[in-house]
Amino acid sequence: MSKKTLLLVALITILALAAFGCGGQQQEPAETEGNGAEEPVAEGGEILVGIMVPTTGSEATYGKDMENSFNLAVDHINAAGGVNGKMIKTVTADDACDPQQSAAAANKLISQGVVAVVGGYCSGATIPTLTLYNDARIPFIITAANSSKLADENPGNCFQTNGTAFHQIEKAVEMWQKQGIKKVAVVHQGDAYSADLSNIAEVEWPKAGGEIVAIEVMNKGEQDTSALVTRLKAKNPELVFWTAYFADGGLLIKQLRQSGYQGKIMVGDGSCSPQLIEIGGPATEGVQVLSSPIAEYLPAAKEFSEKYKEKYNMDPGPYAALAYDGMGLLADAMNRAGSTDFDAVIQALKDTEGYEGVAGTTSFAENHTLAKSNFMVVEVKDGKFTLVQ
Repeated sequence: MSKKTLLLVALITILALAAFGCGGQQQEPAETEGNGAEEPVAEGGEILVGIMVPTTGSEATYGKDMENSFNLAVDHINAAGGVNGKMIKTVTADDACDPQQSAAAANKLISQGVVAVVGGYCSGATIPTLTLYNDARIPFIITAANSSKLADENPGNCFQTNGTAFHQIEKAVEMWQKQGIKKVAVVHQGDAYSADLSNIAEVEWPKAGGEIVAIEVMNKGEQDTSALVTRLKAKNPELVFWTAYFADGGLLIKQLRQSGYQGKIMVGDGSCSPQLIEIGGPATEGVQVLSSPIAEYLPAAKEFSEKYKEKYNMDPGPYAALAYDGMGLLADAMNRAGSTDFDAVIQALKDTEGYEGVAGTTSFAENHTLAKSNFMVVEVKDGKFTLVQ
């Protein structure tokens, strides 16, 4: 072998050693259970949990609030010794409340070797990820999204800790009956969440003796709703039920009141945000809002609220308590399972009975939805939300 050839071989050898020697051994991607790894964990023995929420787009406020709550729960879990002696570490992926981006977010978390995922705000963005996580053998605790389609399309790895769309309409019907309402007009935006609420109301309200006098669709981002408002007023509804999100809901409410509409207005939990009041202004006074458990009105959440405000310098939002409990429930299930093994954690979640969190008690029905409704109703009074029931 010539000197030139020897030098070339030596150089190749040095480069190969450098590729593996810089910063320690080369890290292989973490594997999921069933693919050869004992337990997929983050570097250093930390349990890696994915957070999938919108951190960009119109719903980013909700997403950040949920992310804060998940991480606050992790702080408390780790301070108490972690899970099976290991610390939890989180990684966040932005689903932007968009079905295409949510699939990319899910694949990102899967590729990073997470052992479980928490989050899910927009139902339309959450649904496309269900099978992706299931195929990767990853449990998914959904802490906000609540379309009935989630349960219909659940491949078995998903658990919803928010009340379902059926629970939400059940609460709406209860309120309408108490108020003597008969004629209801519904406005949705065609997405999985708002159309689902509309469809269920269309079936359940007539069963309760009421009448749906109109079902309208408002395009996302539509600024001039005058034609829609005119059609609604022509049907003379006693109550207008907005089933979509706050960004457009506030505008519709403002234009309804400006047009002279004096009937009642109720909005779904996707509009339970102070931003609804900011956008709608004085027109939102008296508007009733269906809501998941809000920390402010939960005695068990007092310490949580204080810790949240101390860490993030703001009050927790409408899904904060559920998010905090969702991470706590996951840790509890992994502790009961004794590992992060997919089958063991899924079984532990199925077996959950009366988990006590700051938002209330969690037990699951056979379809992995919340066994009992946790919805409350708040009303805008003097520019703030106040508890109705």
